[in-house]
Amino acid sequence: MSISTTTEFTLWFNEIGIDDIPIVGGKNASLGEMFGELQAEGIAVPNGFAITADAYRLFLHASRLDRRIEQILSDLDTSDIENLRDRGSQIRHAILSAPFPHNLEKEICDAYDKLCQSQAPDVAVRSSATAEDLPDASFAGQQETYLNVRGHGQLLDSCRRCFASLFTDRAISYRADKGFGHTKIALSIGVQQMVRSDLATSGVMFSIDTETGFKDAVLINAAYGLGENVVQGSISPDEFYVFKPTLKQGYRPILKKHLGSKEFKLVYDIGGSRMTRNIPVPPDDRARFALSEDEILQLARWAIIIEQHYSKKRGRPTPMDMEWAKDGITGKLFIVQARPETVQSQRTGKILETFRLKEKGKRLVTGRSVGERIAVGPVRVIKDAQQLELFQDGEVLVTDKTDPDWEPIMKKAAAIVTNRGGRTCHAAIVSRELGLPAIVGAAEATEILTNGKSVTVSCAEGDAGYVYDGQLDFEVQQVDLGELARPNVHIMMNVANPDEAFRLAQIPSDGVGLARMEFIINNSIQIHPQALLGFDKLDDPETKQRISKITAGYEDKPQFFIDMLAAGVGQIAAAFYPNDVIVRMSDFKTNEYANLLGGSPFEPHEENPMIGFRGASRYYDPRYRDAFGLECQAMRKVREEMGLTNVKLMIPFCRTVEEGRNVFEVMEQHGLKRGENGLEVYVMCELPSNVWCAAEFAEIFDGFSIGSNDLTQLTLGVDRDSEIIAHIFDERNAAVTRAIASAIQAAKRAGRKIGICGQAPSDYPEFARFLVEQGIDSISLNPDAVLKTTLDILQLEKELANTNTPASQSHAEGFPS
Repeated sequence: MSISTTTEFTLWFNEIGIDDIPIVGGKNASLGEMFGELQAEGIAVPNGFAITADAYRLFLHASRLDRRIEQILSDLDTSDIENLRDRGSQIRHAILSAPFPHNLEKEICDAYDKLCQSQAPDVAVRSSATAEDLPDASFAGQQETYLNVRGHGQLLDSCRRCFASLFTDRAISYRADKGFGHTKIALSIGVQQMVRSDLATSGVMFSIDTETGFKDAVLINAAYGLGENVVQGSISPDEFYVFKPTLKQGYRPILKKHLGSKEFKLVYDIGGSRMTRNIPVPPDDRARFALSEDEILQLARWAIIIEQHYSKKRGRPTPMDMEWAKDGITGKLFIVQARPETVQSQRTGKILETFRLKEKGKRLVTGRSVGERIAVGPVRVIKDAQQLELFQDGEVLVTDKTDPDWEPIMKKAAAIVTNRGGRTCHAAIVSRELGLPAIVGAAEATEILTNGKSVTVSCAEGDAGYVYDGQLDFEVQQVDLGELARPNVHIMMNVANPDEAFRLAQIPSDGVGLARMEFIINNSIQIHPQALLGFDKLDDPETKQRISKITAGYEDKPQFFIDMLAAGVGQIAAAFYPNDVIVRMSDFKTNEYANLLGGSPFEPHEENPMIGFRGASRYYDPRYRDAFGLECQAMRKVREEMGLTNVKLMIPFCRTVEEGRNVFEVMEQHGLKRGENGLEVYVMCELPSNVWCAAEFAEIFDGFSIGSNDLTQLTLGVDRDSEIIAHIFDERNAAVTRAIASAIQAAKRAGRKIGICGQAPSDYPEFARFLVEQGIDSISLNPDAVLKTTLDILQLEKELANTNTPASQSHAEGFPS
């Protein structure tokens, strides 16, 4: 629908663009830009019109409110909550009592009538400030939006309320903090055709990871009903991550799907006294995702197009914050807002700051982490806005949810914890901007945490955020990455937790030398794969019930294993893309497998599981072969469906070359053939047989990764789990170092790559030096050792270059005790 006009105070979306922020504000300028420029690329934007900033100025001038506002704010003190409340209340009351000039009222109503000629009469009325969506300040969410507005009376009343929302307590306080003059900012209003998401779903998405600043992921939040619940943090939404680079190549790289509780949905209040109301979501709907995979991918593609458009328009990378809605009548998706992201996009990336707890404590509350920081302080539970004046500087704010009215006290908090909300809710957005750690969706936090209790709020442990009892000791490390060179030896990283991968990828490295499946299976899947394969035959009703609960939404129980494992590995592979990510196939021992849900009936009892039925020997054995097939299918999904061909596979505890051949046969049955689509398969070098038959193993494998823990155990005959003989266990023993030196030289002769992924280089700097001197290709370290070891090796390489020492001539004989 294209409408043109020559009127003074209204402009249709097809008449405005991003350069018109002074006239129609950031939100309307962006809507007009997308409506005019991006619909040709398939992005749907509901039509509407903007009531200009000049209309706002006329409204104030005609009612003499401009001077009155200046008088009221002349003695403003934003640090005094009562003073702030009183000034804001006076201004809002004055605006809500003022009449519209007749010519302005007529023009607004005429434009509304034109919009409704070919559309339903229900519209959204959205505030759009002229200083909104600036690169270094976000006014988003501070002014009001009204949904399901019908008729001239509701429309004019909503417009008046939008004008008044420019002077809410939080808006006044924010402008004062940012140095914006209160009378210098004007308000435009967008009147937009409603998308009937009250009958479907809606949400928010970002073209950047909001927690880490990882630029190659789209984050999507989704819930049922109108979108205000997601924006305000009234519910805990579903959460999805999509990888941009391989999505652009035509793959389907959904890295993560997290099911939110989605307790309520906002719908039209048909026949009621309000425009909208919240109703409970039925349990069956709460237990399923609010978007299909095709819809997730479509939204992610739109996010990429929008980001690319605005980046080109601004002449610099511009990650975007967008709101979307699905129409329940037509089934179509729409973009209803887009603005630049204003927190992560402003980071320079030169200083890496990491927080780390130095001690453990009792966990009191768990939720979704926001920000990667740690803070300590006394708890202050605030259950409603009337208690805001009780809040003191440096306290931990604990509440059900926040809204923009709370911003004056949020900036005083050490940390924020809310019962409800997701990573795109108000509390999360403001916390990021303020640089505060926050935990959202921490159910019952207001009941569990009590006023005055000292706590530690940790958002530095990945996806989950924790509130610990007491004030725990923690450290902050800052590293300037601007001048850091790369050594010749590849410095890689050991990664287990997918939720930490985006953060860890900020540490300069050459990829992942060891991605452990076990963590994903233990934490995300929790179930023995054979219990899923034989679900219908399980005897224990309680076990079946627990598995059913974990796998809700999956009739095909084995597919749950495949999808969850693929998502976890995919998240790690995406974080480090296009660098190599070497994924070790599962290496649980029988006692560890037995501890998985439903695992006991499928596992034999072994006196020494450490050297028993583990690694390669399981993969081709009839007792586990089908379960290994699920692992293979998951890895095939990562490489072929997600397009993450930087994933290489690694076989652990492979005792003989014949075992290796047997494993390859099973892998090929599930579509994983070495050499096809660039697939490389490594073998762990952790047994004496791997060392002494390295040439033979090199004939069938693409490379080696030394596992120093098991190699030390089996070379010295020491059970690494035994505390009695723990003093003998030492990777620096001459027998072990000679074996490692031999393995490196054998791999070199065979033209194969060889690295190490054991603990020793992380623990002993001299061991890392030894490996470099032997000419190893890569060293994979625990994350906290990567930067220190990188610096050590850069220095060592410089020393070796100065002395012309060949790389394989020292320290093969072990270290002094």
